[in-house]
Amino acid sequence: MAPNSKKEVEPMPDVQELNRDLANRLIEEVKKDRQSAYNGKFVGLANGQIIVVTENLAELAQRLRQAEPDPARTFIVEPGRDLDEVFEVWETC
Repeated sequence: MAPNSKKEVEPMPDVQELNRDLANRLIEEVKKDRQSAYNGKFVGLANGQIIVVTENLAELAQRLRQAEPDPARTFIVEPGRDLDEVFEVWETC
């Protein structure tokens, strides 16, 4: 490379992409290992990191807000949830 040529810099992935990638890895982990610590739990992510793992959605929301007040930088995933499962609703309240 010539001394005056500019090296192209790879763009940094944005926080939402980091959170989605981590969520997808957690989902794959639970698919492979149903005994995973994340199965049956809600997982709160912020800035590409796991912040909280809990069965209580209210607790998750509170702890996630404490760790990262900007909701655009957070993500909630339930890795053990079967998104292909179909539920039939026959009656409403």
